Amino acid sequence: MATKTPSKKRPTSGRPPARGGRPAGLFTWLAVGLVVVVVAALVIIKVASGGSNTPPSSRSFQPVNPTTFTQLTTVPASVFNAVGVTSPVAPVTPPQLVKAQPALMTTNAAGAKVPEVLYMGAEYCPYCAAQRWSTIIALSRFGTWKGLGDTSSSSTDYAPNTPTFTFLKATYTSKYLVFKSVEEFTNQPDSANSFYYPLQTPTSQEAALIKKYDEPKYITGLTTSTAGSIPFIDYGNKYFVVGSSYGPLTLAGSTRGNIAAGLSNATSPITQAIVTSANYQTAVICTITKDQPSNVCTSPAVKTANKAMGIK
Repeated sequence: MATKTPSKKRPTSGRPPARGGRPAGLFTWLAVGLVVVVVAALVIIKVASGGSNTPPSSRSFQPVNPTTFTQLTTVPASVFNAVGVTSPVAPVTPPQLVKAQPALMTTNAAGAKVPEVLYMGAEYCPYCAAQRWSTIIALSRFGTWKGLGDTSSSSTDYAPNTPTFTFLKATYTSKYLVFKSVEEFTNQPDSANSFYYPLQTPTSQEAALIKKYDEPKYITGLTTSTAGSIPFIDYGNKYFVVGSSYGPLTLAGSTRGNIAAGLSNATSPITQAIVTSANYQTAVICTITKDQPSNVCTSPAVKTANKAMGIK
């Protein structure tokens, strides 16, 4: 498990205030695999939102390559178990527990009340780009994905062009939980507003959750000026990820296809970072699904993550 160092705030380059006063500051560990050097520093980027223009008409949605999709969503159990929470090259930060909060529940397609997992991010965001890999993998153990798209983080921001996916048109089906997502901005700069084109808007309930929990009272390491960091993931109001679990530079120099193909190799530093994060997330999801499905929640990987986080 990584040990947090003092955080640094990235300059905003004169960008206008965030819409609704919510900056999109980002936590992460800057870490790189064998081809890069680990920088054990928690980084927060405070960026400003702006603009109300729609994205250019040239924007097109690119579905995930079928081979990549299969490799991403069917990581072998042997890899989860072999990796556990072992990521020595790229340190990984587990989700944070927030005690004594009302459970976040919703109704699934079958009409049953189940826990909700809420993701808030943006396509330009390199930290969101890194986090989506492990979050998609973790959730694949509880349900099925459709409609994931290929994208990359901004070409002009930190860790440019980090290969990733978008939740823009994604649907997720599970009998154990409901996953909801908001991709607030594209990765395309809007010169009229010195930021990125807006994409999706959170509901009033989603905005209220972010306003309440994405702040120093609940998230260790946040400050008043960095409240509202993304990516923000709420696991049933019990555990939270604020900022990337591992740094986007971990993926530097790799293509989407190569990263996905390497997910079957438990000795790959990139795979170790992604799967360690996925194992932590799997373990916390098991806490809100009451250890269902049992074959996942009683697996050696989840037991290892539980022990590392002190869950049980």
